Amino acid sequence: MNLFAWLRAPLPELAADLHQRLARLPRPAPAAVCSLREQRWVVLDLETSGLNPNRDQVLSIGAVAIEDGAIALGRPFERTLCRPEQKTNASVLIHGLGPSALAAGSDPAEALLELLEFIGDSPVLAFHAPFDQRMLERAVKDSLGLRLQQPFLDVAELAPMLNPDTVLREAGLDDWIARFGLEVQARHHASADAQVTAELALILFSQARRQQLDSPLQLRQRLGQWQRRKVQHHGL
Repeated sequence: MNLFAWLRAPLPELAADLHQRLARLPRPAPAAVCSLREQRWVVLDLETSGLNPNRDQVLSIGAVAIEDGAIALGRPFERTLCRPEQKTNASVLIHGLGPSALAAGSDPAEALLELLEFIGDSPVLAFHAPFDQRMLERAVKDSLGLRLQQPFLDVAELAPMLNPDTVLREAGLDDWIARFGLEVQARHHASADAQVTAELALILFSQARRQQLDSPLQLRQRLGQWQRRKVQHHGL
């Protein structure tokens, strides 16, 4: 047996209809020059069994779309994944996902494919996006045998970039929620966290327009410049 074939993880077995739906998924679009208001965004939040992206699992997914400059409240996305083997721990309990909820959840392959269909070719926003992106990449690869290609933008970095005069001790989601006086139905719940992150994103988009950043491409380019300056500053 070829050594590399032995090391490569086997592809998951999928039903024919799932293969057909995978083939119909659109390719992610490059950063657009349309206005921030014209761009459709998907705001994502994952609840996981822990913080190790190499070992822990995605337990539930919440997402909302921002369309025409507003949150599409009538079409949220929410799924709890079937994880009957998941042991109860502090990370699981904080999300309110007990054994019965995880045992009754959706098939992971079906739920993740539905999420990709919901995202379409839109860019994804998340708070601490690199973690969500890495967790979702592994989940999609394990359950669908697919390489995740959707571009992510980190709200946790957009916020301080657009508010340089705001100094927060932790600068977590709760801190920015309090900074802008947003109300939250329930924290550590994927759909509620996605909703409040979308509300925060709309505030940040308004600030971006006032700073002459009115397209996804301009916003991504400015964020890249800000990140490079931050790295250079910490390297001194």
